Amino acid sequence: MLIAKVVGDVVASQKVGGIVGHKLLLIQPVDMKGTAKGNPLVASDAVGAGASEWVIVCQGSSARMTPVSEGRPVDAVVIGIVDAIQFEGEEVYKKS
Repeated sequence: MLIAKVVGDVVASQKVGGIVGHKLLLIQPVDMKGTAKGNPLVASDAVGAGASEWVIVCQGSSARMTPVSEGRPVDAVVIGIVDAIQFEGEEVYKKS
């Protein structure tokens, strides 16, 4: 799993039947300070995340184990919306 920030939506008018009706998000993996690390990804949204929210994402075969994504052709899925992160006794993120 990784922590990422929702940086946009992905709209695709044509897609395979397995993901019709799935909301797709553009997410940017971040470190504990919110600094971008790596490249942005497209992820299926299983929890109703919105713009600028920090989210928990799983990838690979684990991404196809949620009730929303089971058996679907996805490689990344948002499985949680972060409310707060504490790291080494310090709060490093809190949803506003």
